[in-house]
Amino acid sequence: MVSDASISLNKFISQTGRCSRREADRWIEQGRVSLNGKTARKGNRVLPGDQVTVDGEPITNNTRTVYLMLHKPAGITCTTDKRDKDNIIDFIGYPQRIFPIGRIDKASTGLILLTNNGDIVNDILREENEHEKEYIVTVHKPVTREFVMRMQNGLPILGTVTKPCIVKQKGKRKFSIILTQGLNRQIRRMCEYLGYKVLTLKRIRVMHLTLGTLKPGQWRELTPTEVKQLKAAL
Repeated sequence: MVSDASISLNKFISQTGRCSRREADRWIEQGRVSLNGKTARKGNRVLPGDQVTVDGEPITNNTRTVYLMLHKPAGITCTTDKRDKDNIIDFIGYPQRIFPIGRIDKASTGLILLTNNGDIVNDILREENEHEKEYIVTVHKPVTREFVMRMQNGLPILGTVTKPCIVKQKGKRKFSIILTQGLNRQIRRMCEYLGYKVLTLKRIRVMHLTLGTLKPGQWRELTPTEVKQLKAAL
């Protein structure tokens, strides 16, 4: 019988801000996690007073939950890998362990969320939840009505067909696009399929959260109201 006071091991680790639950499961499978001095197994649960270590380092889950919004500039990589000199974690320099929710291409800019709450990551990224992400894109030649129609009705890339989306022309060579899925380099691949080269790509919104007046390189914590709305949407 599972105690009401217990918590799954992968959730315990994710709540410390070190990683997502999925990554925690990988660490457990790799034998990097111990529970009360014994090598942990997937499915283990943690009770108050239990000791959990990762790579021999004791961890606790009493860290304050953090939600950040960054206006990512071009050239920064959405990775926690410190071997990448352009990694987003060193760029922000936040005093607590955090990680990005999803990613934006290195060459692209705009809104990226970061957190130490591993539980929320999959809820935001899960495709079937259809959370909207909005982008402003400039391309190398004039946007046509045919281009808009074909973009929004779905295109064959990466062995599948993209979901219908909302595309609106914003200028001679500029358009906005609202996606509910996140295939690898999706917008760039869609444009390339139609013979267009992306010059700039900027994400301005994730769900109800907008970039607002944040300038490239600036970040801020989400307000209590924004966090409440985020949790309600999930």
